[in-house]
Amino acid sequence: MWEALGTVRDLGRMQEIASVLIRYGFGDIVRRIGLAQWLERAGRLLHWHNADGMLRMSAATRVRRALEDLGPTFVKLGQVMATRVDLLPPEWIAELSELQNAVPALPFEQVRPQLVADLGAPPEEIFARLDEQPLAAASLAQTHRAWLDDGRAVVLKIRRPGIGEVIEADLRLLARLAEVIETQLPDLRRYRPAEVVRQFTVSLRRELDFAAECRHAEKIAGNFAGHPEIFIPAVHWAWTCASLNVQDFVDGIPGRDLAAVDAAGLDRVELARRGAGIVLKMVLEDGYFHADPHPGNIFYLRDGRIGVIDFGMVGRLSEERRFQIARLLHGAVEHDAEAVTDVLLAWADGGLDVDEGRLQTDVALFVEQYRGVPLKELRIGQMLGEITGILREHSLVLPSDLALMIKAFLTLEGMGRQLDPDFDMASEARPYLQRVMLQRFGPAQVWQRGRRGVSGLLELAGDLPRDLRRLLQAAKRGRLQLRVETEALKGFGDQVNRAANRLTMGIVTAALIIGSSIVMNSIGGVSSRWLLAMGVTGFIGAGLCGLWILYAIWRSR
Repeated sequence: MWEALGTVRDLGRMQEIASVLIRYGFGDIVRRIGLAQWLERAGRLLHWHNADGMLRMSAATRVRRALEDLGPTFVKLGQVMATRVDLLPPEWIAELSELQNAVPALPFEQVRPQLVADLGAPPEEIFARLDEQPLAAASLAQTHRAWLDDGRAVVLKIRRPGIGEVIEADLRLLARLAEVIETQLPDLRRYRPAEVVRQFTVSLRRELDFAAECRHAEKIAGNFAGHPEIFIPAVHWAWTCASLNVQDFVDGIPGRDLAAVDAAGLDRVELARRGAGIVLKMVLEDGYFHADPHPGNIFYLRDGRIGVIDFGMVGRLSEERRFQIARLLHGAVEHDAEAVTDVLLAWADGGLDVDEGRLQTDVALFVEQYRGVPLKELRIGQMLGEITGILREHSLVLPSDLALMIKAFLTLEGMGRQLDPDFDMASEARPYLQRVMLQRFGPAQVWQRGRRGVSGLLELAGDLPRDLRRLLQAAKRGRLQLRVETEALKGFGDQVNRAANRLTMGIVTAALIIGSSIVMNSIGGVSSRWLLAMGVTGFIGAGLCGLWILYAIWRSR
């Protein structure tokens, strides 16, 4: 598997990854996936440091520290995994949520050549003034404040030079690492590492495209036309491209600075209510939402509006998904365990290997604990967290869009509580959930779904004669075939083949031993030397066959 790596850069990066894993006490994983053995064969001997100090940390802390040391790609991977509340327990989610993008900023002279190339001219010819001291720096980019000729303040988000090549190399390694983990570590296969890495690769490549980020921002801004409570900075497309993002500067109080919120005389309760309304509208009404609404991306403007930035990661929810969310929450409040179970199975692609009876029992226990609880005392984030705990227990995995949605809800409720300890998420969500349910069964939606169904049925009926004719023609020509593929049977067949090969070699070995013994026993006369040679050759062949059988048995464990 690792022999497929073809560049010196990848080989050096493999050594770094293995060294970091060993440093934080994951040497056994390095050995089990064969990474250490391959590196030694390649001539790069690893120095196995004493990890006793690291082992005193929790496993989640060691993973977070290792991801931070491995650099931007792995920090981003950890942040994505922090959204997978269905895969990881709360203590892991809390630890991975602490991963920070903050890294030392590059000197402006290092980013200036790329900025000139992106702008098509020196920045002094475009901006009245440019602050070379960065506002902030992250793993993918750093931001600088500038002023247009009309005095308008803007922010330049400049992608770090060369970061694309580094990330692509890391993504190649992650893809191969995921394949190795699935084959060598069966106990981790339920986490679907290859699928997680595939989704992460798509997400990270989109996040590297700053022009796509601006398109997300404009689409969400369009959805909020006529809603003055939100401020999304305008994009300056004349200077925006894949590696440069130029938007209006947001002059507000950072979401983490609650002391400044109080000093500005802003109403915390109203801010919590407005923030909840913004996210709920994105998720439940528009189905297109900011997937990373943490306090670093939120600003409180002095006129009471809420500014939102950084739309690199967005989530999308279909109408069907939004209805499922409403049905799930309604079923939890109304103690309808069957409805909640149906939604969970739909989310997990039917749950082919799950014990539905045990799942429904667990769901019934979950909804029973909320019987008689007033709506204002319900905690939607806590409820969703418990539901994902049930999914983990039954080895069910959420689709990625729902994992992002649940993470957004958890973050929203946490921010709302920071602003207002009595923040009532359930009451804020209730009108949005009601609208989703009404829209689902409204005349227009029912008519549209019925029309699509009739259209599909008519199309099927129109194609039926042609398909039947082809089927009958194939049957007449003897070309009608039925193919059934089952992975379990294929694996069993491979095992039988290997066992049959070893059995055959065993029989051949026994035959050689017996035949050679007969030949050696009948030596005499002129042909004795030839018979002796044949007997010795037979014994040597039997010995070699025996060694092969022993090696094959050892290799198959």
